[in-house]
Amino acid sequence: MIHNPTIIDIARELGISKSTVSRALAGHPGVKEETKKVILEKAASMRYRPNYMAKNLTKSRTKIIGVVVPEFVNSFFPRIIIQIQNLFESRGYHVLITQCDESWETERRNLKLLEDSMVEGILISVAVKGENTQYYRDLISRGIPLVFFNRTDNSVDTSSVTIDDYKWSFFAAEHLIYTRRKLGKEKPEIMHFMGPANIDLSNIRCRGYADAVAKHHLSSEAYLTVPVKDITREEGYRRMSLLIENGRIPDGLFCFNDHLALGAMKALREHGICVPGSVSVMGFSESQSALVSVPALSSVAQPLEEIGKTAAGLLLEKIENPDSPSKKVVLNAVLNIRGSSDPSKSM
Repeated sequence: MIHNPTIIDIARELGISKSTVSRALAGHPGVKEETKKVILEKAASMRYRPNYMAKNLTKSRTKIIGVVVPEFVNSFFPRIIIQIQNLFESRGYHVLITQCDESWETERRNLKLLEDSMVEGILISVAVKGENTQYYRDLISRGIPLVFFNRTDNSVDTSSVTIDDYKWSFFAAEHLIYTRRKLGKEKPEIMHFMGPANIDLSNIRCRGYADAVAKHHLSSEAYLTVPVKDITREEGYRRMSLLIENGRIPDGLFCFNDHLALGAMKALREHGICVPGSVSVMGFSESQSALVSVPALSSVAQPLEEIGKTAAGLLLEKIENPDSPSKKVVLNAVLNIRGSSDPSKSM
């Protein structure tokens, strides 16, 4: 095992007291300059590193916060995390980041790891709603504040930062309806690639889609709602390829996220089906890939930087004032229409 040198080791090497070493390393004015110089040189040669954890523990503070996210497949969560790091590091905190690969079991292990690391608070985007609900409550009861962002568990009384996923899914589906009608299809078939059932947002976004279809008195046949196993490009490609082989090609496709939409577009393109001429495609969450696809992908853009800043601010407030009330912050989003859904944008 590697031994990290301590103040005691430096004092023993120099034959002086550990209190003198401690004061010199802290820049205390009561240590002679020549003594301080010798101590600093010895500390450098021994590769001494101060134990910030021990120092903070003496003050009952660790200055560490934890972050738990479902995945790192795309740029969505990293862009949020950057803002979290910026705020907390500017306040002297360290940030521990974990991801659970959409697994509630891994999420629980990550939470346990963060608890064992004595974090002062946790920011979390939930992988599977309900499976760790009691654990969240237990953490809060043990004095570790939680703030949810993007994916929440509303049964837990704590702060959260989200957008109105229902509203923006409704708008996204309705855009596809209006677009296909402008192209001469009075009763367009709008399909939805619905996210996995274990992701709470899947049902919310599907409900927005379904209500838009119902508002316009369009077909709501069961085959138009396509549940997916995961939310990757590969799954979008696989699902759309099967639909094409079975002759189930919709006029419009609204996907749970951008990756499913980009995979579906690839399948359509390989089968010679024009996007958006024959099929209009809409994603959700505005990944950076949406901007460079051909045609560029229409998507709902969430304010990722604002989500990160707001969530971090809520957690910092709770750390500094544990009795502050919980806040449910709902931020705005933007429906960005591009060439994948509207032919006039693909020129």
